[in-house]
Amino acid sequence: MGPFLNLVQIVISVALIVLILLQTKGSGLGSLFGGSDSGIYTTRRGLEKTLFNVTIGLAVAFFLVAIINVIIAS
Repeated sequence: MGPFLNLVQIVISVALIVLILLQTKGSGLGSLFGGSDSGIYTTRRGLEKTLFNVTIGLAVAFFLVAIINVIIAS
């Protein structure tokens, strides 16, 4: 069961990284130092909202798999 959970955790983490990178449109290193238009708030619509919700779901799944992995390993 352990190797299977490790594989699932790796797959979820790679998918999570890809989804997070897909969401960062137009925010380069300049936004790190306050050079972005962070004063404008927009609502998520369509694909952006779907990516956001899937990212939250994958983050929760990653957390749960990590907890289950720790419980089973001990």
